[in-house]
Amino acid sequence: RGYRLPAKFIIHTVGPVWQGGKAGEGEQLAGCYRASLSLAAENDVRTIAFPAISTGVYGYPKADAARVACSVIREFLAASPLPEIVTLVFFSARDLELFLAESGCGA
Repeated sequence: RGYRLPAKFIIHTVGPVWQGGKAGEGEQLAGCYRASLSLAAENDVRTIAFPAISTGVYGYPKADAARVACSVIREFLAASPLPEIVTLVFFSARDLELFLAESGCGA
């Protein structure tokens, strides 16, 4: 439950720690997004917001993470009516610009 936050639910996921890209981090990160989106859909959640998972202290390269996030979210939304809206939240305007430039998602 969302308790005092302006949200009905909180879906918590723990992303992978970057280990150079040869430890399955890409599929692990994709799995975080897929599992969260699936859980949202199963609970009739219409809107969901994601931070840039694993790109902080876990060291996942932001450009690579952007491509993973965009790919998984697009694929999921093409196959599922829920959630209706996915919002990506970034730490800074620079991170947003990087995401838009690297992910292929556009605005």
